[in-house]
Amino acid sequence: MMKLHFDVASCVRATSKFSHCRKCADAAPGQIEMEGGLPVFAKGTGVEAAACIGACPTEAFSLSDFSVTAFFFRFLDSKVRLISSNMNVPCLSVLSVEHLVSLALASDDPVTLDLNGYEEGTHLFALIAARIEEANFMLSSFSEKALFTNRETGMEEAVVPQEQAIGNRRDFLKSISLKGVLKHKKNFDDAVASDELHRFVHDAGITAKIKEKHLPDKRKILLTILKRVGVPETFEVLPQEEVSFVSQKFIDDSCTNCQICYRICPTGALSSNGKFSLIHFDAMLCVKCHLCHDACEPDAIHLQPGFEIKAFFEPQQRILAQFDVRRCNECGNYFTYSGGEQSCPRCKIEEEEAMFLHENAKRIQNEA
Repeated sequence: MMKLHFDVASCVRATSKFSHCRKCADAAPGQIEMEGGLPVFAKGTGVEAAACIGACPTEAFSLSDFSVTAFFFRFLDSKVRLISSNMNVPCLSVLSVEHLVSLALASDDPVTLDLNGYEEGTHLFALIAARIEEANFMLSSFSEKALFTNRETGMEEAVVPQEQAIGNRRDFLKSISLKGVLKHKKNFDDAVASDELHRFVHDAGITAKIKEKHLPDKRKILLTILKRVGVPETFEVLPQEEVSFVSQKFIDDSCTNCQICYRICPTGALSSNGKFSLIHFDAMLCVKCHLCHDACEPDAIHLQPGFEIKAFFEPQQRILAQFDVRRCNECGNYFTYSGGEQSCPRCKIEEEEAMFLHENAKRIQNEA
């Protein structure tokens, strides 16, 4: 049985208490909840929560015995161009919009997704349909390729290879046949244990791993595939609200250069230089997790209204903000200078505290 796994260190909520990300819980309502700032789910949770895998911007979730990345390459190596939960994936919802775009671009033949078995009007059907729609919207802006569903192609059902079908039936029969090997009490105990919530906490190892910048595999795949795609003659600009997995940003004048945004960015999309005198942004490293926005105290970071497709084909670092950084006359450390005495905020506070203590001592002496 496939079980859901969660890598705490990869979750943006583990990076900062200010994160408002709920993409996993929204994708799998009733299966995943938020507790203590982190996702929790029953220990027996499996394919029924698979939608969170395709939703998580940093790939913090996975299923045992199934790798989306491995599936991507197996699918391209095979002659089959049908993706089905009856054949090669546990559920279509494990595929993100990025995966779908990459599959369509990398395949020489049209890719069809099998929607049989997903009931219209349900949350899961709507979620899968929305991802397919977004992928096709993105593809239409620079490519003639598109994804199809068997409801469009007229295919009645997914064709499962006979050997695999027999294997699936054997696995099923094994799972329901006790044959005296398992005791009723053990089955009962396992069922109770599977309903217990899987809770996650920080430790030293997780904290160290959080500090590492990591680009999800799905973004690495997309960047690699895009290098093989012909550059369009014109570059479209898509409404940012129609694009869920990447963004372009700008920073307004309220930025204080506190450095938090690029220190907590999980992928390194936001960065600075040695003097911390500017903020760089690379759109193709952005996974639109919104963490930088959530953690910005003055709310200085904003999404650009339109996403420029040009970023896919001519990626570059943009300078979002520049600062006058000088060396403090007191301690020698660099700080963001905003006029007046050339002292860093820390030295100014220490000087104010020293003056306060000095004045207070004089007052006590005079009163005595």
